[in-house]
Amino acid sequence: MRMKGLSMGFFDFLKKNKIDINEAVAAIKDQEGAQLIDVREAEEYLEGRIPGSMNIPVQNIEMAAMAYQDKDIPIYVYCASGMRSRFAAAKLRNYGFTNVTDLGGINSYNGPLET
Repeated sequence: MRMKGLSMGFFDFLKKNKIDINEAVAAIKDQEGAQLIDVREAEEYLEGRIPGSMNIPVQNIEMAAMAYQDKDIPIYVYCASGMRSRFAAAKLRNYGFTNVTDLGGINSYNGPLET
């Protein structure tokens, strides 16, 4: 019985710390220099993207490392479901970026899309 309580507490902790892509996108507008990067393929990006985002496909994420000299700028990455954005965020951290947030998948985004 005690283990059950510990398990629920642990999972509750995970839920509380999960980033909500909708809240994060709204907050990005107030952060000076914040970069929103869509790491999907160019074709996916053209079909619909979060306004203000730029497209750097995950296999080219090193381009961000070369483009941004300030390693402390806020960088937010997203993809379709969260798999590629997780990989891209880890790569950016490996390149020395200190303020990287993985927003997960655009599938969870409720706002308007640009095409």
